[in-house]
Amino acid sequence: MNERYRSILDLPHHVADGRKHMSLGDRAAQFAPFAALTGYDDAVRETARLTDSRPELMEDEKREIDSYLKILKIGISARPRAGITYFVPDGKKEGGKLVDIIAPAVKIKEDEGVIVFENGASVRFSNIVSILPAVEDGFEFELY
Repeated sequence: MNERYRSILDLPHHVADGRKHMSLGDRAAQFAPFAALTGYDDAVRETARLTDSRPELMEDEKREIDSYLKILKIGISARPRAGITYFVPDGKKEGGKLVDIIAPAVKIKEDEGVIVFENGASVRFSNIVSILPAVEDGFEFELY
């Protein structure tokens, strides 16, 4: 220990006359406006959040999806259950996630490139990664 400060080590803590002792919470709060890294924790969490990359489909996979969509359109009045895996792009960063839906299809909007399901969900044709054949009420997928 430095001998220069030995004489003051045992002195009582200074208390100002006429002022109340400030609580630790109040002491900390007076420095809050100077927090240089405001939002840093949120930025780190966002960077750490994982996303999937959009799968690249082979030509034969694209043709198979197109065939299923055509067949689905033919039988749409029967409200066939369709199992579809599709890609949802992330709104904040590169990538997204794969989502599965198994629900009755009620409408195919070719002009918009969208398939609409009974539960209100809609999926863009361009985001479809795979379609699972389904059988319901006599409607069955068959590739031509």
